[in-house]
Amino acid sequence: MKVEVQSLESQMAAPDFWSHREEAVKVSQRSAELQKEIETFEGMKKELRELEEYVALAESEGSDGKEVVEKLAELTKTLDDLEFRKLFAEEHDVSNAIVAIHAGSGGTEANDWAEMLTRMVFRYAERKRFTVDVLSESRGEVTGFKSIMFRVVGRFAFGSLKSEAGVHRLVRISPFDAEKMRHTTFALIEVLPELEDLKEIEIDPKDLRIDTYLSSGHGGQSVQTTYSAVRIVHLPTGITVACQNERSQLQNKETAMKVLKSKLHQLAVTARGKENQDLRGEFTSPEWGNQIRSYVLHPYKLVKDHRTDHETADAEDVLNGHLDEFVEAYLRSRIGDGRIEKRD
Repeated sequence: MKVEVQSLESQMAAPDFWSHREEAVKVSQRSAELQKEIETFEGMKKELRELEEYVALAESEGSDGKEVVEKLAELTKTLDDLEFRKLFAEEHDVSNAIVAIHAGSGGTEANDWAEMLTRMVFRYAERKRFTVDVLSESRGEVTGFKSIMFRVVGRFAFGSLKSEAGVHRLVRISPFDAEKMRHTTFALIEVLPELEDLKEIEIDPKDLRIDTYLSSGHGGQSVQTTYSAVRIVHLPTGITVACQNERSQLQNKETAMKVLKSKLHQLAVTARGKENQDLRGEFTSPEWGNQIRSYVLHPYKLVKDHRTDHETADAEDVLNGHLDEFVEAYLRSRIGDGRIEKRD
């Protein structure tokens, strides 16, 4: 990491560094992220030295070692954080994430559940100090979202959020039901890595249908006055991507193309996975109707992940974005079933 930081600093020292602003921002952000990570490890080394001093002092003075225990508790937390980071062992874990949330059938109830999940992911991203940019949204007639797509920017954003990909099931007393009946609702979360340069993904312009329309989201004075929103349909696969967060039609098109390439890349990875299914054994893909996690709010409270069997009764805490336990259980399970190589 130190070697890479030196290389990045050399780039930033060039006189024409800011001539290409978009690339310059990426380089400076990468440098800042690496420096922060280096500081974490350097801080760990310092704390280990201090612990040795505490131990030596406790032994020489014959004290009860209270300070050693307190210092050890601090170190344990730091070690846990570093160990958790080592679980991000797959190729694109370090990348930004593209997240899409789609309401299932059920109208207002399903739209509200999609909004609850959106809030959960936003809160989790905030706790991780990731930034979130909404790319497109389709709101329900009464409340919530029919669908929403957003970018989560930060180091290990995809690795942190890939555990959420799949169908999420909610059981509760519906606030929209006058008879206060219990309802079961579904929503689908898609999570893709944002891949900057996919040279192997070549798209023939003839395979695309590109539509422009009035933006319905945030965007300043140009909202609903210019056709800045872009929808791209990849005709061979039927994949549709829309983007409306930028005021510029060109910027929206560029973002939509990035997302499309990421989806096509994921489609190719899934196809290769199916070809190898007989070799690696049965694998349950996160498709609609095959829920990965259930959230029961009535008659009792329980959140259970059906892939790892990890569960908690604190459903409100989970819906407020405290997902670390579920994320860690998922990542550890991928090491345990041999899908990624366990590192020493």
